[in-house]
Amino acid sequence: MAHSPRGWTGARTPSAIKRVRQTERRRLINQPRRTAAKTLISKALLASSNGQSAEEVQEAVARAVSALDRAAKGGVIHANAAARRKSRLMLKVNAALGGEEQVATAKASRTTGKAAAAKQARARIAAGRATKAKGAQTAAGKARVALARSTRESSGTDVTAEDAAPAAAEKAPRAQATKAAASSAKPAAKSRTNSRAAAGESSAPAAKRSTKTSTKKT
Repeated sequence: MAHSPRGWTGARTPSAIKRVRQTERRRLINQPRRTAAKTLISKALLASSNGQSAEEVQEAVARAVSALDRAAKGGVIHANAAARRKSRLMLKVNAALGGEEQVATAKASRTTGKAAAAKQARARIAAGRATKAKGAQTAAGKARVALARSTRESSGTDVTAEDAAPAAAEKAPRAQATKAAASSAKPAAKSRTNSRAAAGESSAPAAKRSTKTSTKKT
């Protein structure tokens, strides 16, 4: 612990000292550009409010917009900040040329909080569901629901009965054809297996004979 507090609170390392030099140089370059853009914007607003000709106002606005564009391109101000300032300048100039009063636009204050808004939304949803459910509770609503259900059921049964008869008639010949094909395929498969078994039996004695003859020769 030092006995006395340090008097120097600035940069100490070489990199920090270099950053201080860089920021000072950038400030000397960027500050005049920011000031020029602000001055040109104020001149354009004064030209529009003093009743000058439209050509003079347009020239002043063009100079201000050009200064903002140059500042944004050089990194003096952010591009979004330049766009915002240009938009506000155009709105004020158009209002002044149109004879309207320039009113400072303030941010609209929220009347209700997030929790209250969410509560109101839930209440509206519940009310809507309740009104929809009440339609079927009345006598007329119940009658309509029953009539609609009966018509759906009757139409469904009729359609299924009419469609089932031709479908069954078409399926019957197909089923018979598949059964005939299966029955004809079974004897063919049996004959193939029998022929293979016979061939295996005939080849087995031949193999045995060949082994016997080879042993006798030896």
